[in-house]
Amino acid sequence: MTPSSHPSLYVAPSLAHALDALAERGAGGAPLAGGTWIMRAPLRHEAMSPAYVGLGRVAELGRVEVHDDHVVIGAGVTHARLAEALRDVPDLQGLATAAGRSANPAVRRAATVGGNLSTAGFAAADLVPALLCLEAEVDIASRAGVQRLTLEAFLAARDTLEPGRLLTQIRVPRSAARSAHARLPLRKAGDYPVAILSIAVTRDGSGHVARVRVAVGSVEPVARLWPALEAALTGAPLDARSAERAAADLAEDFNGRDGIDAPGWYRVAVLPALARRAVAALL
Repeated sequence: MTPSSHPSLYVAPSLAHALDALAERGAGGAPLAGGTWIMRAPLRHEAMSPAYVGLGRVAELGRVEVHDDHVVIGAGVTHARLAEALRDVPDLQGLATAAGRSANPAVRRAATVGGNLSTAGFAAADLVPALLCLEAEVDIASRAGVQRLTLEAFLAARDTLEPGRLLTQIRVPRSAARSAHARLPLRKAGDYPVAILSIAVTRDGSGHVARVRVAVGSVEPVARLWPALEAALTGAPLDARSAERAAADLAEDFNGRDGIDAPGWYRVAVLPALARRAVAALL
């Protein structure tokens, strides 16, 4: 990249200014918060955007609000900040674990929740499965207003969102469920997991599973729920070995992605062990 081709940077003082700047730059502009993915674009042989809109000074994007029935997470909140904010929130410990163990300390201090969810090329994002199993919703803002989507809908649409739209916050409902997050990093994968499994479980008075959500990340290009395993666990006692056996029987639901860190078959093969670990953490 030559000096003349360096991208420009506009640091927005408010959300309104950021939305205006993104709209005016159209497809040639991109939001910049933690920058942990963007700044490594040359290493991936990817072109950087010609212009970036810095979001670090937009105060409302950096807030975490813990309410009795829900939690609001600004898109500019770092992983480290999120882990600290949720440390004593019992029903969201899976999300706290995902934020507190992702990547490495340096990345956790810089990487943001919004960047983790919005980066379509990053399959190993820890927060995506953790938020999927908690039924999170996201707010997408533009000059025209705010649209709220389920996280599932956002993941399906994020590659096709019109320029000028920005993920501003994540809303996570609170409930009687308890959650856990299990990940498997390998030495050659660096700080990122080759497979992730997140789970949220509500049990009845007898200890049986009344409701469960299971999400898998890093195995396929996009994280998703695992309905077949959810159905297999519902109504039964919560047991780590039983969850492992059920996951082994159903692992063919996934078509693992091949990568330099691990082959696709291996990502699928470790899912039963991750299911056992996640359930054991709940117990």
